[in-house]
Amino acid sequence: MASGRWWRRAASTTWRSLTVWAAGTLTMMVLAGLLPDFQLQSAGGDSLTRVAVTAALGAGAFAVLSALVWPLLVRALLLVPALVLGLVVFFLNGALLLVALRLVPDGRGQVSPETAVVVAAVMSAVASATGGALAVRDDDAYRRRLYRLADRRRRRGPEGGTCPPTPGTVFLQLDGVGHDVLRRAADSAVMPTIAAWLRDGSHRLTPWRTDWSSQTGASQLAILHGSNHDVPAFRWYEKDTGEVQVSNRPTSAAELQRRAARHTGDDGLLTLDGASRGNLFSGGAQQVAVVLSVAARRGKENRSRSGYFAYFCDPANAVRTALSFCAEVGREIGQSTRARLRRKRPRVGRGGLYPFVRAFATVVERDVVVAAVIGDMLAGRSAVYADLVAYDEVAHHSGPGSRDAEKVLARLDRSLALIEKVAEHAPRPYRIVVLSDHGQSPGETFRTRYGLTLQDLVRAGCGLPVPRAARRTHSGAEARAAVRAALHRPVEQAQETAVRGSRRRREPIVLASGNLGLVSFPDVPHRMSREEIDARHPALLPTLANHPGIGFLLVRSERHGAVVLGAQGAEVPLGELVDDKGPLAGFGPGAADAVRRTDTFPHTADIMVNSWYDPDDGEVLAFEEQIGSHGGLGGAQGRPFLLSPSALSAPVEDGTDLVGAEQVHRVLRRWLREGDGPQVPLTESRRIPRENSR
Repeated sequence: MASGRWWRRAASTTWRSLTVWAAGTLTMMVLAGLLPDFQLQSAGGDSLTRVAVTAALGAGAFAVLSALVWPLLVRALLLVPALVLGLVVFFLNGALLLVALRLVPDGRGQVSPETAVVVAAVMSAVASATGGALAVRDDDAYRRRLYRLADRRRRRGPEGGTCPPTPGTVFLQLDGVGHDVLRRAADSAVMPTIAAWLRDGSHRLTPWRTDWSSQTGASQLAILHGSNHDVPAFRWYEKDTGEVQVSNRPTSAAELQRRAARHTGDDGLLTLDGASRGNLFSGGAQQVAVVLSVAARRGKENRSRSGYFAYFCDPANAVRTALSFCAEVGREIGQSTRARLRRKRPRVGRGGLYPFVRAFATVVERDVVVAAVIGDMLAGRSAVYADLVAYDEVAHHSGPGSRDAEKVLARLDRSLALIEKVAEHAPRPYRIVVLSDHGQSPGETFRTRYGLTLQDLVRAGCGLPVPRAARRTHSGAEARAAVRAALHRPVEQAQETAVRGSRRRREPIVLASGNLGLVSFPDVPHRMSREEIDARHPALLPTLANHPGIGFLLVRSERHGAVVLGAQGAEVPLGELVDDKGPLAGFGPGAADAVRRTDTFPHTADIMVNSWYDPDDGEVLAFEEQIGSHGGLGGAQGRPFLLSPSALSAPVEDGTDLVGAEQVHRVLRRWLREGDGPQVPLTESRRIPRENSR
């Protein structure tokens, strides 16, 4: 029996190889007839049979070189930035064709270098389409073909060992997609796969509420590692180390992951046969690809880029993704030009390198991550967590409800449909859970509305010089007037004094995370009190609290402990803070608890600044150049979703809210234990001794 299956498999493989070879030969002959710089015959001319033989030899040599040399070339380029790799592969493919034609006897194959790139791209695409069409008819071949797209280090399932019959779980994070955005996309058929899951009752949709820091660094760290303690924002200054931590910086991501593991005593959600793909953090998985917290590792086996190698080692994938990349760059240029010509508001700059950054996030990273997930499923891994960042990137610059972002949602839905289809070929059943880490709130930028940045406003409140353009704005004039009133002297004199004093002490550090701002005084080793801030800069807190673009401030008081400040002298001790009243009016349920929790963090800034929020239209004012933002309190940014199979237990009891990313982590842990799946205790999975965790 085994011998018979081997012969059938060998015969099937041979047939597919010959068919793909024939398709490549025919493609080469057609291109030779269409392209003047591509010849498959001698100067005196040859018969059609001779041309066909030359084409067959060239196509065969190109196929062999692609199979043998291409993976080595891509591996050698692993240290090249991924964005560059996605472009270089286009030209390497053409170089392989040049080499292949030189191997044809009698020098009948001639092509110019620029034409070789086009010919190689077309041939790779045809070979991929032909091979894929043939493989779909054969379940085993289809499984093997998709499996080659991803990491091959660990093989399980029918070809590499016994795969357990218990269900595996795939967690797919749609970065930045809010609950209401997903619901609208499903109702309007923008995401038909999601709509079908909800319509047939196979999945349930549950909103959840983020912490004050509504951004990927805090949410995903807690979802994967169980804790986001002491993560006050996307970026923040730490006085004890003198460093700025940035969630999407590899060294910071690695440090945050270590801190979370030390805090919980647990490596993470994915420690038992898990895989982490495209995330900021590993979740304790041994199988990682395109994971930022391991990106600082260097060497031959740079595991953070293993996913790029697994994908680009197939030249057909490289060509297809490169073409999609170029199309996305053109799409972004066209969309931004149209928005500029129509004078669309709000709008931010989308020039420079942004079209390439967007194309990388929406095409390259999506293709690599989806391919890695497919490989994990076909390898039978128990738990996979992957982040698809396409929507978040586009919504920041085009707006969360824009047509541009809607088109990205439609393409993400097709990726979900593909993964659902692959699950039918997997060696074990899979439960597909889709979730988001936060939403996005619309609104113009703080600088667009008021003509100055948060840093300009802080400097004005401190009596420090601000850019001349900011001083000329109405908001800048108001800030200078507040300084003059507080100091009882001309603002110019206050600025002059501050300039002289800045030589003796460092200026404040102002950082922005969406519509959340952080102000720190680096020369003071502890968290400054309100009284200390007033003694040094009497106008700063009134200037900030009374500005129309500011919602509220959090500072520490020597008399009352932490207090929240609002406009017109509003001051509420943290213990008396309640939702939807006082400075938090309109910010919704859970705002007070979120502020209280952040106040307990060791690295909370001297002044935490949350922007103005309009509950009627859900708009905030971003302190960064984004018209779709997240990071603070206010609107859809704090309301992501959890879409889970109905076969799993409900995330929370009816009438109970799902609050905080740490609670989401506990829900996912519970699901991994259900259905006789992998046993992942809440506190005992690969525990780390707290004293040795560093």
